[in-house]
Amino acid sequence: MKSIISIIQIALLLVVMPKLQAQDKQNQKLHIIIIGAHPDDAEEAGGVACLWAKAGNDVLLVSLTNGDAGHQSIPAEKLAKIRREEARKAGEVIGVRYITLDNHDGQLMPTYENRLQVIKLIREQKADIVIFPRPYDYHPDHRYTGVLVLDAAYMVTVPTILPSVPFLKKNPMFLFMSDRFLHPESFKADVAIDIDDVIEKKMDMYHQHTSQMYEWLPFNQGILDQVPKSDSDRRKWLGETRKGECDATPYRDKLIEIYGPEKGAKIKYCEAFEDSGYGAKLTKENLTYYFPFLKK
Repeated sequence: MKSIISIIQIALLLVVMPKLQAQDKQNQKLHIIIIGAHPDDAEEAGGVACLWAKAGNDVLLVSLTNGDAGHQSIPAEKLAKIRREEARKAGEVIGVRYITLDNHDGQLMPTYENRLQVIKLIREQKADIVIFPRPYDYHPDHRYTGVLVLDAAYMVTVPTILPSVPFLKKNPMFLFMSDRFLHPESFKADVAIDIDDVIEKKMDMYHQHTSQMYEWLPFNQGILDQVPKSDSDRRKWLGETRKGECDATPYRDKLIEIYGPEKGAKIKYCEAFEDSGYGAKLTKENLTYYFPFLKK
C-alpha cells in the first residue's frame, strides 16, 4: 500500500511541479508599459523595450491617440487605420504588443475620463515599470500624456477609483523618457542603457511608420524632397538621420558609472530615463532588478 501511495505522490509531483515552476517563472517576469501620445512615440524607448522583451519580460507599447491628424493629405479616419497598423507592425519587430487608443490626435486633454483610461491600462498590464514623456514639450498631446500618467500614478493603487479593474497592490516605478527641453527644468538621467546591440531593431520599428517617417515628418520639416524612393534606400536614410537622437555622448558620465570606464566610454547609442519621483524609487540596489540585462 505504501509503495502505491509513493508512486501516486511521485506522479502527482511530476504533474504539479512543472506547473509550479512555470508559474514561478511567470511571476518573475517584469511587466512594462511604455506610454506615448502618438503611434511612433513609444519607440523613443524602443531599444530598452527590445532588451526587456529579449529577456522574456512582458512589454506593452501604447499610443493614447490614434494619430489621425499627423499627415498633410490623408483623411483622418483613413489615417487612424493606417497608423494603428503601422504601430502593430512596429511592435511585431521586437515581438511585443502595440496598441493605439481612439482619442483624436491634437485633442488630448488631461480629463478625468482620460485619466481612467490610463489607470486601466497600467492596472491591466500589472505594471512594474511605466515609461512616459515629461510634461514639458512642444506638442500639447505629449505634455498632456505626461500629466495624465502622473495623475494616474497614485490612483492605480486606490481600490475605490475604477473598481471594475483590480487595483495594484504595489505602485510601479514611473520613469520619464529623455528630452532636450530646458524649461521649467532640464532632463536629468538617473539611468542610461546601452542600446548598441539593438539600435537597428529600433530603426526597424521606426521604419514601419511609413506615413510618419517618410511622409508627414519630412513634409512638416520641409525636407520631403530628400526622402529616397525605394524601401531599402529609405531605411538607410532613416538610420542616417535618426540614430543621432540616440547619441550616447550627453550621458557619458552616467554610462561610465553603470557600465564601468572601459565599456561606458565606448557605447555609441543609449536611452536614458529619469525617475519621476512617483511610485517606486529607482536605486542602486534595485537597478539590476528593473533592468536585468545589466547583470554581469
